Amino acid sequence: MVSTLLLNAGFEPVKVISWQRAVTLVVTGKADVLEAYDDEIRSPSLAIEVPSVVRMRRGARGRARGVKFCRGNVYRRDEFTCQYCGLRPGLALLTFDHVVPRSRGGLTDWTNIVTACVKCNARKADRRAEDVGLTLSRPPMRPAYMPPVCARDAQHDSWHGYLASA
Repeated sequence: MVSTLLLNAGFEPVKVISWQRAVTLVVTGKADVLEAYDDEIRSPSLAIEVPSVVRMRRGARGRARGVKFCRGNVYRRDEFTCQYCGLRPGLALLTFDHVVPRSRGGLTDWTNIVTACVKCNARKADRRAEDVGLTLSRPPMRPAYMPPVCARDAQHDSWHGYLASA
């Protein structure tokens, strides 16, 4: 599936959207195409390049929200690194770990969840890290801000100039 990077009026990344949604925004005059793929969409009355990067013409008024708690954002906060051994095993071997196990009253929230490799998570099991000789590289905390899209998310070379480094 071809995706499109959506920028706000100030050229800041907002999110990744489908190319179909991007075409709708462009055709309705709500966005401008900044970069395009080599493909073209044709209809009897219109031909348009498939947008790679689009920018909204007007600023969206939205309320400031905190960073959403989800697995992907925890992985991004912890830089896809095991917080016990420091390895970066890859997404397939990363897990969500409760610092204070749920069986001991630990909650599933920003301050009790860290990224751990499968090996360290299995070693820790339902015990506290200190009990098995593991130490956290840094305490888990709620991030104040996290860019919605970063360089790691780039799906096309044309996106790199608009994304912050991860």
